[in-house]
Amino acid sequence: MQTTRTLGATVATVALAAAVVLGGTTTASAAPKTYANCAAVQKVYSGGIAKKSVTYNTVKTKSGKVEHRALKGTVKKDDALYNANKSMDADKDGIACEKS
Repeated sequence: MQTTRTLGATVATVALAAAVVLGGTTTASAAPKTYANCAAVQKVYSGGIAKKSVTYNTVKTKSGKVEHRALKGTVKKDDALYNANKSMDADKDGIACEKS
């Protein structure tokens, strides 16, 4: 009877240790890159970084009129990357470092 209790405790300990080790080996998602400035962004993505839902560039003209223009250059559409660099979206239209 003593052997059964010891064996049961050993099996439980090994199972718990295996769960901890296997659970700890999952790959974590890499954090999106944060660029220093728009020049650095435009070296990689010439048209800037946009939210996935953005389909055009919103531009306010000198007369105050709002226009919707086609995206220019290579625009990377990625929500996580945009959120990491949204401080560079001066006009808050969902595109960081865009070409107007």
